This record gives sequence, C-alpha cells and structure tokens, in this order.
Amino acid sequence: MNKKDLIYSNQETIFGSKEIIGFGSSDFYVKEIDRNKANDIIVKNHYSKKFYNATYIHLGVWYNNELVGILQFGYAMNPASCGSVVEGTEMNQYLELNRMWLDDKAPRNSESMAISYSIRYIRSKIKTIKWIQSFADERCGGFGIVYQGANFSFYGEHIAKFWTLDNEIYHNSLMTRNPKLSKSAAFIQDNKERATSEELRQFRYIYWIDQKWKKKCFLKEKPYPKHYSEI
Repeated sequence: MNKKDLIYSNQETIFGSKEIIGFGSSDFYVKEIDRNKANDIIVKNHYSKKFYNATYIHLGVWYNNELVGILQFGYAMNPASCGSVVEGTEMNQYLELNRMWLDDKAPRNSESMAISYSIRYIRSKIKTIKWIQSFADERCGGFGIVYQGANFSFYGEHIAKFWTLDNEIYHNSLMTRNPKLSKSAAFIQDNKERATSEELRQFRYIYWIDQKWKKKCFLKEKPYPKHYSEI
C-alpha cells in the first residue's frame, strides 16, 4: 500500500467481499481499533480525560507503523438534535467527531490528514452518512484550523459552559440531566459546590459528504475565523 487507498480486512464477509477497515498509505493511515483500547488511550491523553459513551466508530492513527492517535465518531450529546441542524436528518445519517487525540510525534498537519482519511473511510463504508459535525473550542488553543485544513464548512460560534471537578471536565447539560440516567450527571450535581465553572467559545464545523444536503442546513455558513481577536 504505497499510494493512498482503502484498507480491507484479511477475511472475506459472508457476501464474498472483504470488509473496509481503514484508509491511507503505508506510512500514514487510519484503521479500525478496539473500542476499549481507544477509550483507554483517550482517557490517558485527551484534555477531557473522559471517553464518550455515544461513540461507535473508533479509528487508530498509525505513522510509520506506530499508533500515534485516536479518532472517535458517534452521536451528538443530544442525538436527536441532528434534525434541528440539517432538515430531515435521521440519526443514522450524520456523525459527530466526539474525540480526537494525536501524539506530538505525529508529523505536521497530521490532524487534518487523519480527519480527511477518516472521512474517506466513512464515505466508503457507511453509505447512509450525509454529513459530519465537529466543534473546536478554546481549551484546544485554537479555533478549528484542523477542520479548515480538512475542508469543513464553518457555521459560527456559541458560548458553552463547562465544569471542572477533580481534574475532569463536564458539560453544563449534565447539571439538568436526570441523575438516575447518568452517573456523570449524578456526580457533578452532587458535588457542584466543589466544582469550578467557565464559559468557552465553541466553533461549529460541518463536512458535507453529500453536497445536496448542504442546502438543508438551518445555519448560515460563515467565513473561516482567522484569529480570536478578529472573530
């Protein structure tokens, strides 16, 4: 595999074809990885120190045959909210990039390249997906340049509140969620007096796998932000 191409499993499926499991070249590629292994790496390295339960696509990033990153895709925090972003979207027609981490040893621009390769994998394997959403926020020290490099469209920013407790970060939505349905909600609500809060800007990006769906978006596309002070 010297050129960029799809990666297939070694075993044929019951339909007589091999399963798509990744995309890339011999020196840099993304490939499916065990969920538990991906979660462990995210907990150890991602700034949130938490994995997200609603992820269902787990991709490792390999550079020179060394695992140097993880990308996890799944549902949004409110899975059914997809229809309020893009008209008529069903839950099996969109993805959100929930977690991404790359080691510093990965080459320059690896984040954008890993996202682009992941999209090629998703486009080829999961035919129902029409668009992919992700957010950049100030904790990352940027405003989404990695998504700009991967040809996402920019749809503005909003303010989100986060809570920090025992070195872990919690979204403000957990403060109003039924604690009987979420251990995280129960924990942050029971320990609110020990937590600290901050408001951060989040920048919304969408990649259109099916360009026809772009016209269904309820949000207005905007020029890429260039610098915090210019937004």
